[in-house]
Amino acid sequence: MTFSIVGRDARTGDLGVAVASKFLAVGALVPFVRGGVGAVATQSYVNPTFGPEGLRLLASGLDAAAVAAHFQASDPGIAQRQFGLVGADGSSVTFTGPDCHAWAGGYAAADVAIQGNILAGPGVVEAMRAAWEAGPRLPLPRRLLAALNAGDAAGGDRRGRQSAALVCAGPGRGYGGLTDDWVNLRADDHAEPCRELARLLDLHDLLFTRPESTRPLTDEELAWLRALLVAQGHATALPGGPWDADTEAAAWALFGTENLEERWVPGGQVDPVALAYLRAQYPTRVG
Repeated sequence: MTFSIVGRDARTGDLGVAVASKFLAVGALVPFVRGGVGAVATQSYVNPTFGPEGLRLLASGLDAAAVAAHFQASDPGIAQRQFGLVGADGSSVTFTGPDCHAWAGGYAAADVAIQGNILAGPGVVEAMRAAWEAGPRLPLPRRLLAALNAGDAAGGDRRGRQSAALVCAGPGRGYGGLTDDWVNLRADDHAEPCRELARLLDLHDLLFTRPESTRPLTDEELAWLRALLVAQGHATALPGGPWDADTEAAAWALFGTENLEERWVPGGQVDPVALAYLRAQYPTRVG
């Protein structure tokens, strides 16, 4: 009733899972990721203990094949289970029990495990594989989502669509660089969950990606920004002329209000992505 991809970016060490299903809130049960350790997708009469236990075993030094062997030896319901594992070393396994509902199967290679059950057919897994192999230069969340969308376009879960999720972790990738947890997005009950997940990832990248480049504000942009800061109540009045401490304090308050603090640049510099977003939100100069 689910199709998923577990992947690792060999360049960065990032790890993640993307999953979709005709099932409510599939992201609550299937994906488990820990930076520097591994990623697990557990599905088909899901055994949710496979997630934390798999990560524990990977952290202890076992590779993906050894973890899979442990699951098969210890779970009396294994014939109905399906799972995929990728370790921080790139080792991978996909497993489909003989009692999973057709069509069911998967594919595994270095850094990736793809699996699904109750699918439209084997073309779903093949489409996901092709999309994964076509995207090695993409950031891991984009690469995983491209594969998920390819599987959805190839027929996905033959019962229909309901939910999808994307979870990724990587060294220092989290908020403020203080955690490895990076992307954790869910569409729990949606007519087009993969499409909704893409919208959420775009929003995530806007709000939580650090600037790739910066530049000074032009005189016109600075005048527009000061007028906006006053209009939004972040300052009672601001002088003209060069960037100053009062403008900086008010601008920082605006960025915090708009949840753009990850894109903040002090000293009269600006991230062009953040500026474009603010100008779209407030298209006319106020005052």
